[in-house]
Amino acid sequence: MYYVQEADKPYLIFSIFNIIQLQQDKIILPIDEKKISSRKAQKLAKKTKRILDKTISTKIVISKKIQKQEEYVNLLHAYSFELIDGKWLFEVLSCKILEYILEKKEIKKEEAKISILVNDLTENMLSNIRQIAKEYKRVNIITNHIAKFKKIEKQILEKDGIMITVGNNKKKGLSKSQLILNVDFPSELINQYHIYENAIIVNIRGNVKIAQKRFNGISINDYDITFEKTEGFDYDKSTKYKACKIYEAQFNKKQPFQEIIKQMEKDKVKITKLVGINTII
Repeated sequence: MYYVQEADKPYLIFSIFNIIQLQQDKIILPIDEKKISSRKAQKLAKKTKRILDKTISTKIVISKKIQKQEEYVNLLHAYSFELIDGKWLFEVLSCKILEYILEKKEIKKEEAKISILVNDLTENMLSNIRQIAKEYKRVNIITNHIAKFKKIEKQILEKDGIMITVGNNKKKGLSKSQLILNVDFPSELINQYHIYENAIIVNIRGNVKIAQKRFNGISINDYDITFEKTEGFDYDKSTKYKACKIYEAQFNKKQPFQEIIKQMEKDKVKITKLVGINTII
């Protein structure tokens, strides 16, 4: 795994000739926070590829400032490298996200009305749904795959004795939901539903904008965390990179869900903020 970051003070000659420095697991580009030209983005992306092609790793963590260099980042995507974006961890943290919102917004757990929007169900999200159904009385799943999720509804009821509701009513399904976990509905789909005007929507896998004029709630597209640092942690990374990306990069995503949860408990993972449009919770 490699970390791609900007130089603190790029030497002029490095900048002119697009010289990339390699320091242990850091790929340091000869740029600061100014937007670079298309030509420079292409040259730096090709040189980054040459470095990574010599390794067995395809994982890359991009610094906060380099993330703003959209063309460079898009080229790395095109080269099929795995750019850690924190979205996988965001999904794993679904239960903690709900707890964080309830605490910050002073909503009683027994009064919370929760809807989960999901079509493509992962094992991690299924585990989260089971846990959410255990902790909250009113849980509603909205999906285009009613038959598949009705089977899951039955399994949860039979195994845990917990009732959840599965449906796809565009007028009523989200009309009373205070908290909405949007796992994979894109903007054009979620905007077809009548949404409770003060709802808090957490968009797990993609960035979503709510277009409805009466919507006065919060649509969350980003987040960050803190976690207990391991011995020898590189504190330079903690300033240049988002903590959620650093932490996600440590995991084998094929690990069993419960092992991931145990590791997060051991590392004392806490959500520090949820970022919406013009709003931070």
